[in-house]
Formats: sequence, structure tokens, C-alpha cells
Amino acid sequence: MITLPPDYHPSEDEEFMNPLQVEYFRQKLLKWRADLLKEADETLASLSEGGIHEADITDRASVETDRALELRTRDRARKLISKINQALLRVENGSYGFCEETGEPIGLKRLEARPIATLSIEAQERHERMEKIHRDD
Repeated sequence: MITLPPDYHPSEDEEFMNPLQVEYFRQKLLKWRADLLKEADETLASLSEGGIHEADITDRASVETDRALELRTRDRARKLISKINQALLRVENGSYGFCEETGEPIGLKRLEARPIATLSIEAQERHERMEKIHRDD
């Protein structure tokens, strides 16, 4: 088990995905997942507080809109949690931080911004260009 120094941040000066970096991103992913699960529990609690009791049609519509938004947010969080779980599996099997297409390092800045990234920026841009080409057909 690796203990991270409290002020540790990955740096370009170290070997990419050395044990400290891997542990840093593992903890970042676990914290993100825990935060999402906590929010999901809070959403569930507010949704299960019962039916819509507003008599006024406008208030009722507003509550229904809020609930629909909460459900969409929960669905997005569920998909994000699934991607976080996949990233944690990559941490376990040693492939985390490397592009699925090229095997090249994804890069620390990209992983800081999007810890669930599976493609390098170049591969992601290629992927988006191909999607755009096929979408325009």
C-alpha cells in the first residue's frame, strides 16, 4: 500500500504512471465516485419524499420539471460512476493512463481534467473527426 504525501501532485518530471501517480489517480477516482454516490443518495431521498402535493397547476408543473431534471442528473451520474469503475479496473490491471488506441501516455493535464479519459488527445480528436464524417452522411 502506497501512502501519498499530503501535498503530492503528479509532475512531468517523474516517470509517467509511477506508483505515486497511480495511487494519486486511484484516490481521485474513489473520491469522485463517493461524492457522486452521496449526491445520488440525497436525490433519492428527496424523490422518495412522496407524491406531488401542490394544488396549483403551475407549482405542480414546476415540481414535475424539477423531478425530471433530477432523474436525468441521476442517470448521468450513474453513467459517470460506471466510467469511474472502468477507470479503477484499468488502475488495477496497470493500463490506466495509457491510450486505448495507441498505447501512448494520455498525459497528466488531460487526466487531471478528465480522470476517466481512455484516449490521448490526438486519438480523441481523430475519433471525433470520424464521428463527424459519419454523422454528416
